[in-house]
Amino acid sequence: MKKILSVMAITAFFISISCSQTTGHADGKKEGAAIEFEAREHDYGTIARGGDGTYEFIFRNAGKEPLVLKNVRTSCGCTVPEWPKEPILKGGKGKIKVSYNTRITGTFSKSVTVYSNACDKPVVLVIKGKVESAEKQ
Repeated sequence: MKKILSVMAITAFFISISCSQTTGHADGKKEGAAIEFEAREHDYGTIARGGDGTYEFIFRNAGKEPLVLKNVRTSCGCTVPEWPKEPILKGGKGKIKVSYNTRITGTFSKSVTVYSNACDKPVVLVIKGKVESAEKQ
């Protein structure tokens, strides 16, 4: 039993560090695709009920190969993502538009998980804020 647990721990360790290491070049660019976000979290602050709950996360491909976003999933149905389906060439930029349903009042914190062909996958983005009811405005 101890051998099995040891083998599993060692395997998990090597898997976790395999994607955390990148092979760099003299120019500082990474091999393969690499996704870099301008921000990974957005705080809406206080929003009026029915107000604008959209935000665009801007990213760029900092790698050498085209970046392909395979899927973008949210933590619940109250948040809807839109993302580019075509490959983002090296040095190119893209955006993931996230829309939160502001008809739901109260404090919220939702995650948006981005799956891509980049080594640093998946990337978790966060939106948070508070939607106030009409009586408090």
